[in-house]
Amino acid sequence: MRTIKIKSGITISYQDQGDKSAPAIILIMGLGAQLIVWPEELYFGLVNSGFRVIRFDNRDTGLSSQLEQYGDPSLLKIWLSKRLPLTSSNMYTLDDMATDVIELMDALNIKKAHLVGASMGGMIAQIIAAKYKKKVLSLTSIMSSSGKLKLSLSGLKLFLQLVKHRPRSPNRNSAIQYNIKLNQRIGSPAYPQDEQVLRKQAISGVDRAYNPRGFNRQLAAIAASDCRQHLMPKIKAPTLVIHGNVDPVMPVAAGKLTAMQIRKAKLKIVTGMGHNFPPALMAKMTKWISKHVKKAEKKRAQKKLKKLFQTD
Repeated sequence: MRTIKIKSGITISYQDQGDKSAPAIILIMGLGAQLIVWPEELYFGLVNSGFRVIRFDNRDTGLSSQLEQYGDPSLLKIWLSKRLPLTSSNMYTLDDMATDVIELMDALNIKKAHLVGASMGGMIAQIIAAKYKKKVLSLTSIMSSSGKLKLSLSGLKLFLQLVKHRPRSPNRNSAIQYNIKLNQRIGSPAYPQDEQVLRKQAISGVDRAYNPRGFNRQLAAIAASDCRQHLMPKIKAPTLVIHGNVDPVMPVAAGKLTAMQIRKAKLKIVTGMGHNFPPALMAKMTKWISKHVKKAEKKRAQKKLKKLFQTD
């Protein structure tokens, strides 16, 4: 793990593996999730497929800068802001988090990259692909959405359950137990994980970093951000959308709509997958992403060759 200070002054914790001359893949994680949530099999599977792969902690997550100057938003106000036109000037948005990725690329001297975003990370990747077209070689949006998040009745029920089980004090054991409950509730019905495995993952995450206020601020950033549907037609990079058909956080309809709005996007609906990375699916997901990126690289090489012949 390394840290680097980007142009905005924020410090980003990241991992950079693979041949530095190989095509770069940047993995952008979701709400409150640290870089270690990207499964090792997926991460190193992409590295072993011949790519330079970077995963990092978003601002307010893990070992990256904790932006305490923004305070601790109320979960109730955050929920209301999804229903009502509430905004706060003292808050960052997903666009700011997208800028973090661009500045990280600049700091690592990466001119262009393939973006893979999960959940909130998919939203961030969509913004980058639409607003920084020349920086993006391909896009993979996983369990994400292109719209302003609206909670359905089932989503509201899940939200209230998570609030109910959320620890009221920063106690290690209660934080670990909450993390286990969270993953059980949003996980994949067809690929249930043993509680001991979930406990090991929870311990690893909590002991590395625990910042519930940062989670609140990221949630507020999602709520404060504009709908991205008007941006989707601007995305020109080859796009793959991966979504579980039983995702309790982002309904499968959100994935379908995202793919529909992006020209020539490929949609892969995964039966039995919820809002997590089931170990049993990681070999397949690695293959899907690798194939998508290699196809984009092949088209890029063909365009370069065609341009060269036209010049001659």
